[in-house]
Amino acid sequence: MTVKPFRICLKVSLFVIFLQLLQPAFAQYDFSRLDQQLQQYQKDLGNNIVTLIYKDGKIIYQKEMGDFKSNTVAPIASCSKWLTAALVMTFVDEGKLSLDDRIDKYLPDAAKYNKGYITIRQCLSHTTGIAADKPGLASILKMSRYETLEEEVNDFISRHDIVAKPGAEFFYSSVGLNIAGRILEVISKKPFERLALDRLFRPLGMKNSTFAGLKATNPSGSAKSTATDYMNFQVMILNKGMYNGKRILSEKAIADMQEIQTKNATVKYAPKTAEGYPYACGEWVLGTDASGKSTVVSSPGLFGTWPVVDYPHGYACIFFVKTLLGSEQKKEVYQALMNAVNEQMK
Repeated sequence: MTVKPFRICLKVSLFVIFLQLLQPAFAQYDFSRLDQQLQQYQKDLGNNIVTLIYKDGKIIYQKEMGDFKSNTVAPIASCSKWLTAALVMTFVDEGKLSLDDRIDKYLPDAAKYNKGYITIRQCLSHTTGIAADKPGLASILKMSRYETLEEEVNDFISRHDIVAKPGAEFFYSSVGLNIAGRILEVISKKPFERLALDRLFRPLGMKNSTFAGLKATNPSGSAKSTATDYMNFQVMILNKGMYNGKRILSEKAIADMQEIQTKNATVKYAPKTAEGYPYACGEWVLGTDASGKSTVVSSPGLFGTWPVVDYPHGYACIFFVKTLLGSEQKKEVYQALMNAVNEQMK
């Protein structure tokens, strides 16, 4: 008569122990403050928001608000620049170009207009010295008149003045990265959007991402993606070039991308959301260690999507939205959201 109760007690005890063992995993994070912040700022961010946080090999936080889901496709504007810089680095890894190559090696006409000595590194860091328009709707409409990336870059080279010595001034725009994108087309003899598909989107499982859609591909800002897709890219960056056991970029390529390029450059223009941060290659540097090495990197877009990779805390995070950043206040909004994330990462 005593055996059955004993067995029941034993099973209950084992179940309680099992729950206690699992409790740390489930109770490790408390994102209630982040939930509150997202509710507070939902209207400011355009109502439709997807937030993902990845750490330790899995998504540890996912919140979908409004009509946006994790697989909703939307323009990501300047988040495209991070993708383009990574695409350039695939060619560097293969020895097909160097960041310190002059652009006239691939675009001979650049020498005719005294722009041949600009380097690919300067193209990726907005320090070409070529006159440019500030990013915005007016700039997007202006660029829409081009039929091809080749036509657009030829216009940059032949008709835009050099207003500063390359490397001396930082002016955030589409000029440099689009020149770099065109160089990839010259080397490969393939359109930029096909290169992005073959070298990034397919290997990273980014099934709903593309640079296609406009008459002329804009490597600086025409990509469309989803929160899930872009997080795959960030996971690769966080894992120093690895994704799902595959090597996408070398560790050196990741390090070269994240090396600050604007230490000695005068900042002529930076968007309000990134003022005060240095720039590497296709990405902003939000944090550094004691030696000056990049530790937190990001590439926010005009439409509001804000991806972050934080190495010290070992996570990647994205706020995926579709609304113009607009005012200076948005920087404060994203900083508040990131503070709520970082509280749980200590």
